[in-house]
Amino acid sequence: MPLTKRFGRLLRRLHRDERGALTLETVLIIAAIALPVLIVIIKYGWPAIRNYFDRGLQSLEQNTDDVTR
Repeated sequence: MPLTKRFGRLLRRLHRDERGALTLETVLIIAAIALPVLIVIIKYGWPAIRNYFDRGLQSLEQNTDDVTR
């Protein structure tokens, strides 16, 4: 059997096989919801999160300096 016919049969069989389609659809839906949420959190929430941790680190450094004196 020529290679092109085997390749064609493989593609037809692969196209008809629906195993995993529901999982793939679910993953795509979750990604479509999560990606914009993640972008918004990174764009607007990240500065606030970074400031929160910076303040915590500064407080920790100050308390450490107070203890060592």
